[in-house]
Amino acid sequence: MSRQSRSRTVMMVFTVAAMVALGTVARTAPQGRHSVAIGAPCPLDPSLTCVMTGLDSPRGLAFGPEGALYVAEAGAGAGVGVITSPTTDPRCFLTNIGSRQCYGTTGAITRLWRNVQERIITGLPSTSFPKGPRGLGAADIGFNGRGDAFFTIGWENNPNARATNPFLPDLPQFDSLARMTPNGEWHIVSDLGQFEADNNPDHGQIDSDPFGLLVEPDGIVIADAGANDLIRVARNGDISLLATFPSRSSTPPRPSFAPPPNLQTSDAVPTCVVAGPDGAYYIGELTGIPFTNTRANIYRLDPATDAVPHTFTLNEAFLTGFKSIIDIAFDDDGTLYVLQYATGALQLTGLGVLIKVVPDGNQSDIRLQYQLGTRSTVIANLHEPTSVAVGRDGNLYLSIRGTTAGGGEVIRVPRE
Repeated sequence: MSRQSRSRTVMMVFTVAAMVALGTVARTAPQGRHSVAIGAPCPLDPSLTCVMTGLDSPRGLAFGPEGALYVAEAGAGAGVGVITSPTTDPRCFLTNIGSRQCYGTTGAITRLWRNVQERIITGLPSTSFPKGPRGLGAADIGFNGRGDAFFTIGWENNPNARATNPFLPDLPQFDSLARMTPNGEWHIVSDLGQFEADNNPDHGQIDSDPFGLLVEPDGIVIADAGANDLIRVARNGDISLLATFPSRSSTPPRPSFAPPPNLQTSDAVPTCVVAGPDGAYYIGELTGIPFTNTRANIYRLDPATDAVPHTFTLNEAFLTGFKSIIDIAFDDDGTLYVLQYATGALQLTGLGVLIKVVPDGNQSDIRLQYQLGTRSTVIANLHEPTSVAVGRDGNLYLSIRGTTAGGGEVIRVPRE
């Protein structure tokens, strides 16, 4: 295929992983409210320390203002074992890459608080493979104080496709920004897909998959992996463009840096956005097929000094040399943690890895601090890692097995 949609790239990442992992496992924990043994060995890999188990396609992590840890579960579509005839079941449909997905309301927001793991929001829209793996739905969650929580709901498709299936009237809930109230209610606050359909800022294929987000007092910043851009939703619901990233539709097209016969162009596929120690936005990219090693970048946008909206070029990358970045995070000391979904020269041939970049404090320029900083591996051999969060206790928390139905986990890793 000469032109790969950006959100198709994210779908391909999770599709390949789901096929490798076979997607479904025996549930290791009840799915309601239950006490957990914090720090117990993980059921699927006792060498790791689990704090949450039994999750359905876990994605973004965030600590709430009360200190609880939250994870967005993309869900298991109609559910594990529910669909018996996907070709005729009205809950199932073909996507824009020809895979069959099935719809259900199995998405959730799960909280770990005082050693109790609890799904505080259930019934979120979700699609998945017919048997439940590779969930698509809630993608990330963020907070700005108590009672001010938001989460993204992905789509990985042309946003106009949400209205083409009369048997699934709830599809418009995808491709959106939602707000969570303290009492466990939720509602859609912004149709992010419509912004892409109306504006298509990168001038490529109309495509949207809102993924990572950053909640601020006056708005929410969102990395749209499908639209290949960074947008901001004001508190009144107005959406504005902050930046676009190098892609196949750029002039000139972004090269993949892979040898033939691999695709010779690629996309950015921005997956995450965080605020750095200097207050600027830092955006990590997955990149597109063929997922060439060392070609995933981190970009820096300072709305106070940079022109907005900004059209990034490859030469403007803040940091280079990574692969398939799925999330990033800073700790209080300014150390940057970069979570790679996979490793390997091309494609998704190796397991994920968490890398840290310790800045060089002898440099006055923040770019040089990180470009000349020290890189090292924190933990390797991670199965489908999807998010990293820095805990107040000095530990790192990672969601892994991010495409499995019932086998997703959140692990605790010492911050070295």
